[in-house]
Amino acid sequence: MTATLDGAQLLGPKLAIVNPPLWEIGHVGWFQEHWCLRSRDDKALAPSILPNADALYNSSTVPHDTRWDLPLPSLAQTRAYLSAVLEKTMDRLAREPDNDSLAYFVRLATLHEDMHAEALHYTHQTLSYAEPEIGVRALFKSGSDPDFLELAGGRFRLGAERDEQRFIFDNEKWAHDVALAPFAIAACPVTNAQYLDYVRAGGHSPRYWRRLDGEWHERRFDRWQPLAQDEPVRHVSWHEAQDYCRWAGRRLPTEAEWTYAAPSMRWGAVWEWTASTFAPFPGFSADPYADYSQPWFGTHKVLKGASYATPERVKSASFRNFYTPERGDVFAGLRTCRIDA
Repeated sequence: MTATLDGAQLLGPKLAIVNPPLWEIGHVGWFQEHWCLRSRDDKALAPSILPNADALYNSSTVPHDTRWDLPLPSLAQTRAYLSAVLEKTMDRLAREPDNDSLAYFVRLATLHEDMHAEALHYTHQTLSYAEPEIGVRALFKSGSDPDFLELAGGRFRLGAERDEQRFIFDNEKWAHDVALAPFAIAACPVTNAQYLDYVRAGGHSPRYWRRLDGEWHERRFDRWQPLAQDEPVRHVSWHEAQDYCRWAGRRLPTEAEWTYAAPSMRWGAVWEWTASTFAPFPGFSADPYADYSQPWFGTHKVLKGASYATPERVKSASFRNFYTPERGDVFAGLRTCRIDA
C-alpha cells in the first residue's frame, strides 16, 4: 500500500480527514507491539524497542493535528521497526501456541492493520496520489437484478453470536432480538447514472466529479476519467445520501434492515450508509482496546458491507463500520429502501 510513497508524500498536507502516511505506517507497528509484545496482565507496559514510541504513535494521546510535526523516524527506520515487531510477534506465537490472550491480540492487530491499509488506500485518493498497485476486487456492474427485494421482516438476531469463530469486535457484542416490519430494499447500491439524474435535477455532485466539454468525469486517484455509469457511486457523505433519498422519494435502510437483507443482496463494492446512529448494543462492555468503539457512540453513523478495497479478513455482514456524517472521502455509497404508503 505504501510502496510508491516518498518525499513530501510521506507527510502530505495537514487535513482533518487523513493522517500523515509516515505516521500511520509507524502507528500500525506501534499498535501490534503494544498489544502483542508489551502488554502485561497487570496492565503495565514493557518498554518499546523504539525509543519514545508512545509519544509518537499512541493515537489515544497524540492529538491528530500534531502528527505532522513529530520527530518521526525515516521511512526506512519505520519499516525496520515494523519488521522487527512482526518477527518478535511471530516468534512469541511459536513459543506460546496455546496462549489464547496472545492469539486474540494478534488477530486484533492484524485486522487493525487491514483497516489502516484501506484508510491509506483512500488517503491516496484524497491526496491525488497514484492508485496503489494491489489486488482488489473489481466493482460489480448493475445488470438485470430486480429493482427491489421484498422482505418479510419479523424477528431478527442483530449482532454477533457467541459461538462464531471469527474475530468479533466489541461493538458487535452481542446478538439480540430486533423486530422488523416488512420492507423493500434495493438489490444493488445506487449507481453513478442514478446519482447523475439527481445531480442534473439540482443535487450536489460528489466531490470528485466535474463536467468537462458537456461530459461528466470522475477523479480516480491521480487521473480523471469518464464517469462509469453502471458502477456504484462512491465518495458520498451521509448528508449527501440523505439528500439523494429525499429527492428520489426513498430512505436509507436501518442497520438492522441492511444486515437482515445482506444474504439476498449484492454488496462489497462500496461501504453503504445506513440511517442508524452508531450506538452500543444492549449490555455493551468495552474490550481491552477501549478506544475502538465507545468514544464514537452517538456522533457517528453506521456503514455496512465493505468496499472494493476492504481486505477479505474484515468482510462480514455483521461488521459495523462508522464515520461522522460529513465524511465522503471514504469509499462510501448508499442503497435505498422504498417508502411504502
